[in-house]
Amino acid sequence: MENIIQYFETIPSSTRSLFLGSGFAFFLLLEGGIPLFRFKYKKFKHALLNIFFTMTTLIINLAGASLIFLAADYNKINGTGLLKMLDIPLWLNILLGLLLLDLIGAWLIHWIEHQVKWLWKFHIIHHTDPYIDVTSGLRHHPGESVFRLIFTALAVLVTGASFGVVMMYQTLSAFFAHLTHANIQMPAAIDKPLAAIFVTPHFHKIHHHYTQPHTDRNYGNIFSIWDHVFRTAISVKSMDELSYGIDTHMDPKENANILNLLMIPFQKYRAPLGSKFRS
Repeated sequence: MENIIQYFETIPSSTRSLFLGSGFAFFLLLEGGIPLFRFKYKKFKHALLNIFFTMTTLIINLAGASLIFLAADYNKINGTGLLKMLDIPLWLNILLGLLLLDLIGAWLIHWIEHQVKWLWKFHIIHHTDPYIDVTSGLRHHPGESVFRLIFTALAVLVTGASFGVVMMYQTLSAFFAHLTHANIQMPAAIDKPLAAIFVTPHFHKIHHHYTQPHTDRNYGNIFSIWDHVFRTAISVKSMDELSYGIDTHMDPKENANILNLLMIPFQKYRAPLGSKFRS
């Protein structure tokens, strides 16, 4: 286990990029062979739009990587963080580290974004995509990427996870972003039992249904456990019930226009049907 942690502590960015790029290409191929939905859309044009937001996310994460490193280094020097207080085997330390990083750095900020109006206005951009596929995973407004980066650093400080565990989590998180958004069929016999612990493609896509209550459910990133614990998990009888997007921005002139998507957080708020923000 120590060798694994050391590997992730020193993993070259080129190797990590190759791993994630290979995963992206793999799911892209699967979408062509076993699609969940046969979308009638210009896939390349749709991909370019989402890749633009993916690049802004990557740039912000790269710029903020030092913040995460400083948080991990602070814990190492001062012996702070929850995991530093526990005398447990390394394998359990890693597992708890991944679980808690996922809870604070992903599930919690995602849940908050759905509860606070001005944060939701940034998060809407992710929900405006009417064609969820592998390119949709990192479709986030630059402002939202900053919020998520801050919560990731907070998660590192609170948990006391080592830099190696943090890098392992970041790699898994990016992989799951590709997996859970990929437009692929998953046999119910596989997807359902896995969804009790992990976020599966079907589990997450319910979150992208265009209306409530689905929109405010299934917040998980890697582990679905947190949705089951906090009773925010929801299921559907058939995936055919789903229709992607968000009911306030179904017009392609709005959800497929980069400039408009960047400006949505600063436009007059529109309340989704059934939203708690509705006046």
